[in-house]
Amino acid sequence: MTDPNPTDRDKSEDIADAVLAIDGVVGLHGGMFGEAATYLPGRRVAGVRIADDGTEVHVTLQFGVAVRETAEAVRSTVAAMVDGPVHVTVEDVVRV
Repeated sequence: MTDPNPTDRDKSEDIADAVLAIDGVVGLHGGMFGEAATYLPGRRVAGVRIADDGTEVHVTLQFGVAVRETAEAVRSTVAAMVDGPVHVTVEDVVRV
């Protein structure tokens, strides 16, 4: 998600960009009912939810990648950016 004023970026947007840069991640996923998201003024970051008890990241992976290793890459990337536990959910695997 591109914000016209980079100083107004939220940490969830930085997390989204970092996760999307990981090989094998093709997208962020909002969960079954769109509940996995960060709601910001005028925008929404699907697939990232930061809470007091940890950070959730919901992803869609490319078919054929090693799921556990890719999920661990997501976890370690996000763990370097936040305090507390990081919970990664692989919501879907798709052919690209």
